Amino acid sequence: MTTAASTPERRSPAAAYRQSLWLLTSRDLKVRYSTSFLGYLWSVLDPLVMAGIYWFVFTQVFDRTVGASPYIVFLLAGLLPWMWFTGAVGDSTRAFIRDAKLVRSTRIPRSIWVNRIVLSKGIEFLFSLPVIAVFAIAFGAELTWGVLWFPLAVALQAIVIVGLGLIIAPLVVFFRDLERAVKLILRFLFYASPIIYAIDDLPDGLEVWAAFNPLAGIFSLYRAAFFPELLDLWAVGIAAVMSLVFLGIGMLVFRRTIRAVLKEV
Repeated sequence: MTTAASTPERRSPAAAYRQSLWLLTSRDLKVRYSTSFLGYLWSVLDPLVMAGIYWFVFTQVFDRTVGASPYIVFLLAGLLPWMWFTGAVGDSTRAFIRDAKLVRSTRIPRSIWVNRIVLSKGIEFLFSLPVIAVFAIAFGAELTWGVLWFPLAVALQAIVIVGLGLIIAPLVVFFRDLERAVKLILRFLFYASPIIYAIDDLPDGLEVWAAFNPLAGIFSLYRAAFFPELLDLWAVGIAAVMSLVFLGIGMLVFRRTIRAVLKEV
């Protein structure tokens, strides 16, 4: 008679998906850092250099009229999540093309090739957070109750990136020029998002429309940790809705194109 103890334990599809996702993500991180001399430092050097440049321009060259003080902390609170966003969206253009053989041969849900990019870039973002802490201490920025908004900011940003990734990854397989178009859009979006400035710095008419960029509300959540006065609940509400909209569209596009993608890659 077969007993429960002798029956092999079977994992649920969700558990198998999570394990595969973590294995792929950890592999990406190990490969990325093992082949680099500076390793982890590269995840903070890029935004740190950018923040230094903008800090110098707006505080030493010009009289700063945007953002909040200390400006370097204000910049990093926007630049670090921006690096997560642009890195994950940019890499999503090669999600299926780079690992075409594995995509065709594995039976796990193909959305994992997008989600592993979002997760690995998200982990790099979390690893870079000590940089803000160092500059906050050095420039006297106090941590406030607004830090409680941080988990919501991470969740909304992950949702919107997954949604965009599910749209971009399959479409690039059919329209290769989309990869270059995404790079141009990201370059424009950098200046169209409140990174070097705050939403409140925009003119009244433009401020309302800028809130429909989900990054506007998400960045205000991040900055609330040090600048609670910059929290824009209207923009946060719009960001929550837009994030879910992008996720819904992404899931729809992905489901309708994945079979054709497997034949094309």
